Amino acid sequence: MKFGPVPVAQAAGAVLAHSVHAGALRLKKGHLLTEAETAALGAAGMDEVIVARIEPGDVAEDAAADRLARALVPEGTGLRLGRAATGRVNVHAEGPGVVAVDAARINAVNGVHPAITVATVARWQRTDARHMVATVKIIPYAVPEAALAMACEVGQGALALRTVTRRRVVLIQTTVDEGEDGEKGQRVTAERVERLGAALAPKRLVPHRIAPLAEELARALPEADALLILTGSATSDENDVAPAALRRAGGVVFHFGMPVDPGNLLFYGDLQGVPVIGLPGCARSPALNGADWVLERILCGVPVTPADITGMGVGGLLKEIPQRGRLREG
Repeated sequence: MKFGPVPVAQAAGAVLAHSVHAGALRLKKGHLLTEAETAALGAAGMDEVIVARIEPGDVAEDAAADRLARALVPEGTGLRLGRAATGRVNVHAEGPGVVAVDAARINAVNGVHPAITVATVARWQRTDARHMVATVKIIPYAVPEAALAMACEVGQGALALRTVTRRRVVLIQTTVDEGEDGEKGQRVTAERVERLGAALAPKRLVPHRIAPLAEELARALPEADALLILTGSATSDENDVAPAALRRAGGVVFHFGMPVDPGNLLFYGDLQGVPVIGLPGCARSPALNGADWVLERILCGVPVTPADITGMGVGGLLKEIPQRGRLREG
């Protein structure tokens, strides 16, 4: 592609780089100039215009953006492509879920040529229907075919939406005294799972002791695709009441604690193939906390490992939740 000022008389067939006003004529940037328009510009006293001229071997911006977007997002991935305009194609979610981003592929695309760019939301970010999750932007008016072909190859299938696969969620809450009704924890948790398309079973309350909680976990197991535990007293050790109850019920604890605040006191395990998440106390607030990142992935069928959790520290300092009993700074 050639770019720069040319005499108006030689500009027909080129793309206008900047909007021009000449007499009654108003032309926007990106417009493909015709012979009649260049004649009108000359008659209005213009000597030259800045244009981009697409050469053999180049792909025009809209065609390039559309082609790259289709490579990044194959059909059937739960994502919808917008119409290409001004070198841009926006990518939207077709429903709720979490966004699967192959960061290595996106980085590879962005490294092919400075004219070719892709921006996405964070990996595994929760999204809703119609929300934008990525945008493809071709910066100039055209890119070399060879560069576009390479970008399409290295970016193939880099984006997808993972939707909910675990729809039946059971929350078990423990109580320290008889006055606790668990209503807030039940309501806020229901909101969390329902926004992904899952459903929360009716409220379950047990005393904050190992044996009753273990028994309730066993009773709830046949009804659950995922089990959540919210204790009346914070879990402060991997041998505390809730992790110990999970082990007594025949389960396993994979990891305790996470480098996300609020959300430090989370634990995660398994009971006969059903994932179990021990929620931190901050999960009683609707504000974002570390448990959201684990819960959203689990419900959408995305495996979560201890390495995944320990890798959440960068970006894991979240907004303080005033309801916490002990704030970061008193």
